[in-house]
Amino acid sequence: MKLILYLALVLWGCQSQTATTGKPEITGKVIKIIDGDTFDILLENNTTKRIRMEGIDAPERGMPYYKVAKDYLGSLCFLQTVHIEHSNIDRYGRTVAKTYGSNGSELGWMMIKAGYAWHFKRYSSDIELAIAEVDARNKKKGLWVDELPIAPWEWRRIKKKKNSLLR
Repeated sequence: MKLILYLALVLWGCQSQTATTGKPEITGKVIKIIDGDTFDILLENNTTKRIRMEGIDAPERGMPYYKVAKDYLGSLCFLQTVHIEHSNIDRYGRTVAKTYGSNGSELGWMMIKAGYAWHFKRYSSDIELAIAEVDARNKKKGLWVDELPIAPWEWRRIKKKKNSLLR
């Protein structure tokens, strides 16, 4: 009887929801890296989905470390199958999600730990991401070698203000 109950729980956990978070899960192959926190996956039905990694913010195009962050994300997952734990949809229609590589590592955490992304505290209270950022800062990894790196949300704010002044 215990074996039947165990198998039922395992099968239930393998469905479209995780047993721990209740968030929908998606599996797909990463086919395009947009930047250090966004990529496209190819799903089984040959459709694509744009994924925005939950809890992190990486340098924008034109910022220092943009290319390095994009390349590092590519080294973690390009042309590999990833597991997505869907959180929500952002205002640009992207799926915001935790992303797990084939070895089970959460890729957002890996980006922060390597010093190629910030913990996006405005949208995430994940303590593991916060600790990874403090560690990367203290060890002066990646973008933290700069004295005062500009956060992507500040870069976007400055760029938006500059563009509004030009109109």
